[in-house]
Amino acid sequence: MTTSVSAANALDADNPGEPEPRIRLRGLRKTFGSVVAVDNLDLDIADGEFFAMLGPSGSGKTTVLRMIAGFEIPTAGTVRLGGVDATRQPPFRRDVNTVFQDYALFPHMTVEQNIGYGLRVRRVPKQDRSRRVGEALDMVRLSGFGARKPNELSGGQRQRVALARALVNRPRVLLLDEPLGALDLKLREQMQLELKAIQREVGITFVFVTHDQDEALTLCDRLAVFRDGRIEQLGRGDEVYEAPATRFVAEFVGTSNVISGEAARAILGADATVAIRPEKIRIVSPGEAVSAGDVSVTGNVREIVYAGAKTRVVVDAAGVTLSALLLNVATHAPELQRGDAVTLCWDRGAVRTIEA
Repeated sequence: MTTSVSAANALDADNPGEPEPRIRLRGLRKTFGSVVAVDNLDLDIADGEFFAMLGPSGSGKTTVLRMIAGFEIPTAGTVRLGGVDATRQPPFRRDVNTVFQDYALFPHMTVEQNIGYGLRVRRVPKQDRSRRVGEALDMVRLSGFGARKPNELSGGQRQRVALARALVNRPRVLLLDEPLGALDLKLREQMQLELKAIQREVGITFVFVTHDQDEALTLCDRLAVFRDGRIEQLGRGDEVYEAPATRFVAEFVGTSNVISGEAARAILGADATVAIRPEKIRIVSPGEAVSAGDVSVTGNVREIVYAGAKTRVVVDAAGVTLSALLLNVATHAPELQRGDAVTLCWDRGAVRTIEA
C-alpha cells in the first residue's frame, strides 16, 4: 500500500475487506533524552468517534496528541491517518486540525478574519471563504459576532471561535488539547454539551485530551486511561467506570473504595483486591434487615461532607476507611453525626476485583 491510496479505499490489514480506522497508532514510542514519554503504544480510533485520552499530568496523553498532529515525530512506531502513513508528514499535510487550551487567536484580527485565516492561506476564493466562515459561525452559535475582536468576547465565545477556525477547514480529525481547562465550572459544563452536539452535527473524529474524568465520561464514546506513557485501560466510559481493571483506574476515574488484605478477608471473606463505588453503598436504617445476598459491615462515622445534591459519609470499619455517597432526597438516610455507629451494605455484584 502506498500513500497515494485514498482513505476510502485503504483496507485494514487486521480485518481484510474493511476500511482502516481513521487513526491507527502502532508501536508508538517517544523519548526525550532518558525520559520515556510514550512507551510502545497501540491504538485505533474509528472514523466519526468522539475519543478521550484521560490521565494525570505527565502520563503521555498530550505527547500522543502532538504525534498525531505532527508537532512531534515518534522515536519509534507509526501514525496512520485514514489508511495513509503520516508518521513523517509535516502538520500542514495532515488532514487534522488542533484546538489548544489558550485558543491561539490573533488579537488584531476580527472573529471572521481569525476563522477564515486558514482558508485565505489556502487561497480559497473570497466568496467561498465568506460562505464557509458564515457556516462555521452558525455551527458554533456565534452569528452576528464576526466583526468583534477576541478581547471583546467571553472565554466561552473565544473557545467557540477557536473551534470554528479548526472546523472551517473541514478536517477529518479534530484534536482538542484540554480546550475547556481555562473556563469556570458552569461554562465548562455548558461547553461540554455544545462540543458533543457539534461533534454529532459535523460527524468527524474528535480526539479530546483531558485530566478531568467527569469531562471524559460526559463527552466520549470511548476513552483511554493513560499512566506512565501507556494505556492502563481502554473502553466505553461506562465500562471503564463500572469495571475498572486496576487500582489506578478505580481511583483516578471517579472515586472508589479499594479493599484488600486483612480488610478484604474480614468484610468479603476473600483474599483479593476489590473496588466498590461510593454510590453503590447504602447506610442501613435502624431496624432494617440486610438481604442475605448483600455485603455488610459495621463502623463509626468519621466525617460527613455535604455537597449540595449529595452527601459523602466517611466511615471507619474493619480496619479500612469507606465512603458512601448519598443523594439528598426526601427519603435519604437519617441524620448522622460524627462518631455514630452505622451499618453499611452493598450488593455483592457491585464489587469489582482489580489488579493491585
